Amino acid sequence: MSAITLDGYNTLTFELDDAVLTVALNRPEQFNATNAEMEIELCRFFTDVAHDAQVRVVVLTGQGKAFSGGGDFAYIREVMDEPPKFWNAMAYGKRLIFSMLDCPKPIVAKINGHAMGLGATLALFCDVSFAADHVKIADPHVAIGFVAGDGGAVIWPQLIGYNRAKEFLFTGDPLLAPEAERLGLINHAVPAAELDARVKAYADKVSGMPARAVQWTKASINIGLKQLAHSIMDASIAYEALSNTTADHREAMDAIRDKRKPDYNGN
Repeated sequence: MSAITLDGYNTLTFELDDAVLTVALNRPEQFNATNAEMEIELCRFFTDVAHDAQVRVVVLTGQGKAFSGGGDFAYIREVMDEPPKFWNAMAYGKRLIFSMLDCPKPIVAKINGHAMGLGATLALFCDVSFAADHVKIADPHVAIGFVAGDGGAVIWPQLIGYNRAKEFLFTGDPLLAPEAERLGLINHAVPAAELDARVKAYADKVSGMPARAVQWTKASINIGLKQLAHSIMDASIAYEALSNTTADHREAMDAIRDKRKPDYNGN
């Protein structure tokens, strides 16, 4: 790498092929669930790679069977009763989204496995998305008593419309990749055996285009999306922080720990 170093990352792996850099979420035993370290490293990566002239396209994927299972439950429980840690987590969540939107390099999602919660948000904020056809995509924040505050409330309505977004965000129900493609949530659902080749062909094509023209086109398109994200995310993150204090959220986390069905009381 010419301008940045890829040393010192514990939760990400990298593979450079000419001008295409593949970055993989690398916590496969935890289904690539995001913790504080991964969020910090992703923010750092998307900021640093912007300055590397050798890289023209970034491909984001996951190691192992999953793209990302979303937020790490152990981490969520750890910060649940420690407001400063929770606030820091929310701040990094917002910074992560804007580091992706501000990164001039096109980001292609190679959704090799299920993408849930923040994992879905990461995939959907990429510029172009390809998913294996067995993949499920969902944002089940509400299923654990959380507001979909870390980006879901921004990106889902832009991709599939407000009513469709509310239909799925209210329940957290998953979409199989072919249905997600039909609704416009992702660009392409492809057979798993063809995923690598399809993503490589597209990434190679984009990397061969005039770099500044591609980057400034992305910047132009993202103006409106960044304005929306700025206007929505402070409020949605604040609501998510409020939902962290509810009895229903605590009941959801206890039910997960105890491997039972939650009993919500609306508080």
